[in-house]
Amino acid sequence: MLPHSTPPGTYKTRLDPPMNSPASASRFYQRWLGADPARAGQLAAMAELSLSSLDFGAALEVQASAGPNGNRLPLGRAMRRLRNLLICAIIQRDLDGRADLDEVVTAMSRFADFAVQSHLAELMAEMTAAHGVPIGAESGRPQQMMVLAMGKHGGGELNVSSDIDLIFVYPEDGDTQAGAGQRSLSNHEFFVRLGRKLIAAISEITEDGFTFRVDMALRPNGKSGPLAASLNMVEDYLIVQGREWERYAWVKARAVTGDPVDIAALDAIVRPFVFRRYLDFGVIDAIRTMHAQIRAEVNRQERLHPERSHNVKLGRGGIREIEFLAQVFQLIRGGRDPALRERSTRQTLRLLAERELLPPDTVERLLEAYTFLRNLEHRLQYLEDAQTHTLPASKEDRLAVAQMMGLPDEATLLARLDERRAYVAAQFDAIFAEKSADRSGDAEAIDPAAAMSDPENGEAIAQQLTALGFDRPEEAAARLIATWQAPRLQTLPDASRNRLAALVNMALPQIAAVVRDAGLGSHAATLGRLLDFFEAIARRSAYLSLLTEYPHTLERVIRMINASGWAATFLTQHPILLDELLDDRNAAATGADELPALAASLAAQLDAAAGDTERQLDILREAHHAQLFRLLALDLAGELSVERLADHLSALADLIVAEVVKRAWLTIAKRHREVPRFAVIAYGKLGGKELGYVSDLDVIFLFDDDDQDAPGNYAKLAQRFITWMTTHTPAGILFDIDTALRPDGASGMLVSSVSAFERYQRSSAWIWEHQALTRARFCSGDAAIGARFEEIREEVLRQDRSSREAELRDEVARMRRRMHDAHPSFSDRFDLKHDDGGMIDIEFIVQYLVLRHAFQHPQLTANKGNIALLRMCGELGLIDPALADGAADAYRLMRRLQHQVRLQGQENARVDPSLVAAHAKVVVQLWRACFDA
Repeated sequence: MLPHSTPPGTYKTRLDPPMNSPASASRFYQRWLGADPARAGQLAAMAELSLSSLDFGAALEVQASAGPNGNRLPLGRAMRRLRNLLICAIIQRDLDGRADLDEVVTAMSRFADFAVQSHLAELMAEMTAAHGVPIGAESGRPQQMMVLAMGKHGGGELNVSSDIDLIFVYPEDGDTQAGAGQRSLSNHEFFVRLGRKLIAAISEITEDGFTFRVDMALRPNGKSGPLAASLNMVEDYLIVQGREWERYAWVKARAVTGDPVDIAALDAIVRPFVFRRYLDFGVIDAIRTMHAQIRAEVNRQERLHPERSHNVKLGRGGIREIEFLAQVFQLIRGGRDPALRERSTRQTLRLLAERELLPPDTVERLLEAYTFLRNLEHRLQYLEDAQTHTLPASKEDRLAVAQMMGLPDEATLLARLDERRAYVAAQFDAIFAEKSADRSGDAEAIDPAAAMSDPENGEAIAQQLTALGFDRPEEAAARLIATWQAPRLQTLPDASRNRLAALVNMALPQIAAVVRDAGLGSHAATLGRLLDFFEAIARRSAYLSLLTEYPHTLERVIRMINASGWAATFLTQHPILLDELLDDRNAAATGADELPALAASLAAQLDAAAGDTERQLDILREAHHAQLFRLLALDLAGELSVERLADHLSALADLIVAEVVKRAWLTIAKRHREVPRFAVIAYGKLGGKELGYVSDLDVIFLFDDDDQDAPGNYAKLAQRFITWMTTHTPAGILFDIDTALRPDGASGMLVSSVSAFERYQRSSAWIWEHQALTRARFCSGDAAIGARFEEIREEVLRQDRSSREAELRDEVARMRRRMHDAHPSFSDRFDLKHDDGGMIDIEFIVQYLVLRHAFQHPQLTANKGNIALLRMCGELGLIDPALADGAADAYRLMRRLQHQVRLQGQENARVDPSLVAAHAKVVVQLWRACFDA
């Protein structure tokens, strides 16, 4: 309807589009408009509206009511007339600059949905009237057909003159429930007939044209398969015969019709076929192959018909390459990141920037290129309402297309087109170009398999390793051959064995270079660690694909495992962490400022898996391991001190503890409140924020809740907390948990009320328990309980112990002797933790000083760590300041040495005594000053 403000006498002028209008460049538009004078008014009215939100039901009613002699038009005729009107309105609004790409593709996609739904409803009524309602043999439920929109239709980005790709699925087999005068059909026959009728209703060309061309080639078994398939047939097909290109096609599948229950059942079948639970880098090669086949066909067509060059959809740097760029990340990562299951190419590209999988400026340029190419594609189709993607042959038409694009001539159009296609092609090649093994120098490729038939080949391998600079070439050659002879590798498919051999040959010169550049490590040891890793991932082709497609990742793996045996073991146990080495996007995601973002991301993933405890356990482990690995990479690069690393690891543990408490509480069916009045208190290394990579968590559990169900429910929560933390899943483990420091130790209750904890600390706790309290802090849970715990802690630690100084000193010394006796040294190397002058001596000195002097100096109860507290005691004159500084330096050095030793995979932190002799001597002096008085 025209606006009411139209001045009198201008109605005719407004309704007749001028012949110099940009839309007049479309011959289809001119023919349609000229065929009936009444169409100008309809077009002008519709062109005033935003077509992406058009009420198609009302618009169809207008067409249906416009039949001759006051008769209603049948649905097929009315729908075709509405389609032609809509196309012309889109042409006019688009070329006038009133509609953007989003409006165009949204309008077409919504109209396609509307047409399918309207025709299916009418045809379903006709079919059930003739044959009865189809009933599921197993469920007894009435059956509805699911029409799946595929391709751009499924993605909500349909072209103006495109066909629609459909798949017909029905829930289950059975028969129609025929009544009197009706002929029963099997459900399969019923839905096949219904599908044929639907295709005809939409695509047959009549005096009014057609609504959409329909393509059914994407259905299971393609053109040779049945027109409609049951859910069971779809599932069997995808499991047994589903091909890689079909995964690509099914990404965009969207149900336009059907029962929500049946749609959910179909989604449960399709999702694991399309989106693998692991990171599927093998899809890169599959898309590369599919793209090569498409390019070969396009090249053949262009050779036969040179005038059909410049295919903006399938040509080099065209629309399809942008779609592949978006979808490769979906297929690789969509199984682990549900947000990437988006059907729209444009929205997927934006998500890639948000996920830092592509740089934001790259995504912006790809989106600009996509918009340009899609707009150009539409203008090619506007000429004749033809399904074409190539520039027209005639110069006149090319000029018309250029002017529809707002450009002065064909040359400018081609220049703009070439610029965008070149950029898209470069981005496509960055991911999909064949990766070649870049071996340094002219080193000959090694064939480990050849050594099994001729021992002399082993000597040849050793000689080649010698030429590369390996320190123990015979040992390395023997290990290489032994690995190749291992049963796990002998039974690999040939393709995997060949890929593995190529990776080995890529790795050997890199190992030589890494050891040389690092100035540490052993070629043979590093090769051994790498081969252990290869053996672990040999049957996971996705990981072999990742290393093949991203050779720089292999180099990062080699650098990491050369620097740390523990890192090699950790990566071998959790190869999914290879993803963290792909690029530097996570390098900065480790500071305290990043924790809120990490917490939000983790919470969103856990929310998405609500009700699936097994998946939530894996999500927690995967997130923790990934962040741990990022820290490890920074650590090995020398970018984190031991203290900063411990701070990060402790903050990460706090985050994990908080999420586990929250999620575990929701699994307690009879919980008496939605938010528990429950807190986790950290002791030991977590309490002191000195956590290492493999530290366990010393914790106790407190609650403050008078509800009669509280003790039982919080005991269940504590037990589930421990289970969530310690259970071994396919993703590994989170933390070992130690609750021995709770009141009364192993014989005490797992969970204590705050009041019971306070009574115990005041009247029953041993001195060693007060020592442990010096390193305790509130970790997670109810903040009010946390604040009360801190009050109790400070009150207990600040007790006046001056009258019991000798007792305190003797008890601390006695406990230290017990620990010393429990860890006797049988080595001539210095035990950084347990030997005299070691780290435990320093920790006991600090604990003693806090308990002895906090009454007079309450600042000593601050949880600042041993180094800061030692210096504080020196400044307060409680100990010799020089000894305080010396002991603080000793603690820092020993922590660093302990960290280095453990990075090499050694559990017992022992070093050459000469490295710490002077520092240990200072610690012994301080010990004697405190305890031998």
